[in-house]
Amino acid sequence: MYDWIVLWDFAQVAVRWLHVITAMAWIGSSFYFVALDLGLRQAPDLPPGAHGEEWQVHGGGFYHIRKYLVAPAALPEHLTWFKWESYSTWLSGFALLCLVYYQGAQMFLIDPEVMELQVWQAIAISVASLAFGWLAYNAICKVFVNANQTLVMVALFVVLVGMSWFYTQVFSGRAALLHLGAFTASIMSGNVFFIIMPNQRVVVADLKAGRKPDPKYGKIAKQRSTHNNYLTLPVVFLMLSNHYPLVFATEYNWIIAALVFLMGVTIRHWFNTLHARKGRPIWTWAATALLFLAICWLATAPMRHPPEEAALTGPEITLAAAPGFEDVVSIVQGRCSMCHAREPVQEGIHWAPKGVLLETQSDILREAQRIYEQAGLTRAMPPANLSYMEPEERAAIVDWFRSRGEAL
Repeated sequence: MYDWIVLWDFAQVAVRWLHVITAMAWIGSSFYFVALDLGLRQAPDLPPGAHGEEWQVHGGGFYHIRKYLVAPAALPEHLTWFKWESYSTWLSGFALLCLVYYQGAQMFLIDPEVMELQVWQAIAISVASLAFGWLAYNAICKVFVNANQTLVMVALFVVLVGMSWFYTQVFSGRAALLHLGAFTASIMSGNVFFIIMPNQRVVVADLKAGRKPDPKYGKIAKQRSTHNNYLTLPVVFLMLSNHYPLVFATEYNWIIAALVFLMGVTIRHWFNTLHARKGRPIWTWAATALLFLAICWLATAPMRHPPEEAALTGPEITLAAAPGFEDVVSIVQGRCSMCHAREPVQEGIHWAPKGVLLETQSDILREAQRIYEQAGLTRAMPPANLSYMEPEERAAIVDWFRSRGEAL
């Protein structure tokens, strides 16, 4: 019978895979339609109400596409809706948030050195913050509905920077940046669910009833779609950030996140300008490079300060009393600590990979589950078995971790 930890890991693999697939579908269709919209051309034979057209070639065939700013004269018999990509991405992402950060709150979500929280408190803050994100953003759009859209994006940027700082004051660094990504993705999916799709349904209903649709619905939907286009790349970066301690394990992680949003704007500005045939603003790549260099400089700041020992929790104390702990300490210190140290001695390793320290008994207790999974159940660590961990040593790690109940 499978260990429940193994089954839980497989559930995470399945949901993460689904999340990546649906996100690829959503991002792909979003980028495609924005590029298509910007590249539309006028033609003398456009039907009434058509804004522009585009000829494209792909897969051995030609496509002739026309866009209506409001709606065609009559509703087509077949109409393809683009919505499930967004819904599936958000739902699978939230499921993954539950599986990893809510179920493993004490390991991934809560950092006692940042804020002492009960599990339920941390989860409540997480859920409430996602809801707040949509409410704040939607209010900004309504207040500045007739203003210059640059002002809307500046106001949204201020909210994002504020939330970036807030998350780092309540959650672990890993969870803070991940939550900022979820916060932004919730805004994007909310745009689809609460604004874009309802507006399109109003237009369709008007067409069916023989009424002339109001152009304001398409204008509002286009505004929200444009916002999503500029937010996509930062969300992808933030979702990947949990794999890189150099990004999240720094005292300046919230500033790094803010700079990432600016990089998203500069990169998308290049492509959107190019697709609109308005030139090639090379300055955007120079700006992006400078922003990334600033991120690299900020990321190394915490490495100049050695981490302090944190207090052990109840489960860790239990593992310390489990049979075989002293043997496991000897194994891990001998096979793993040359890299996972405050000052690694392994050639080419300057900082502990992923911020994992395995020098002291306290370090090993805090990383017990990772050691069990990565070096006990699997051969993932040490990488390529660089330090020649023996099968008997892996078995000792497994036996120790599974015998933790005997110490109760």
